[in-house]
Amino acid sequence: MIEAFGVSDAGPVRSSNEDRFLADDELALGVVADGMGGHAAGEVASRLAVEAIENFIRRSQEPGDFSWPCGIDSTLSFAGNRLRTAIHLANRRVFRAAEGHDDYTGMGTTVVCALISGARLAIGHVGDSRLYLLSNGVLTVQTRDDTWAATVLAGTVDAHLLQSHPMRNVLTNVLGAREQTEIHLAERELCDGEMLLLCSDGVHTVVDDEALCALVARQAPVSEIARSVVDAALARGSRDNVTALVIRYHDGSHVP
Repeated sequence: MIEAFGVSDAGPVRSSNEDRFLADDELALGVVADGMGGHAAGEVASRLAVEAIENFIRRSQEPGDFSWPCGIDSTLSFAGNRLRTAIHLANRRVFRAAEGHDDYTGMGTTVVCALISGARLAIGHVGDSRLYLLSNGVLTVQTRDDTWAATVLAGTVDAHLLQSHPMRNVLTNVLGAREQTEIHLAERELCDGEMLLLCSDGVHTVVDDEALCALVARQAPVSEIARSVVDAALARGSRDNVTALVIRYHDGSHVP
């Protein structure tokens, strides 16, 4: 079972919030999307993406009479394939919406998702929204940013230098900008009490991993932790929309 809670804030500069999130304990699904595009298209892109992902995950909860329009990846579990298909469908929905509306031309969104089935975690992401795992007091990022700096310079410069690189926010891959997009997928087993943090770049560009670890590792309700992450980003001067979604996993051996 999981406990999940998300918080989002437009921040002190932006007039609107283009971030969107979903925290659904029943589906064991968490999603954070950070939209972009003029004429409020960013808000549209992130909303359409989250809705499309939720809809497919909901209707594919049990093996049965539903289609796999994007095929099957034999290296992934059933849950992993569900998440893979859901993100592909989200990309298709955002792309087609942009094609059909002049004001939405070029819109897109990042997305990062966690889908838990039993103790199995499936992670899917596109863009630079991140998923972190807290295990045994150590916080590690489980996703790789689709940015120019992270893609071109990965492994060649110190991670701290990437944080200040002038190309650190230039995205190389987003959902909805093209008919087909590259989706990053990974799976792993979870242990009782492990925590996940899904967040937009409004968080991780201003709050370092050490500070995030201290916040997520606290013995507090997930609602308090999510709020504290957003507050920390705002206190550190984030000029972007800020979204944090926290998930605590329980293996069912005790009542939380």
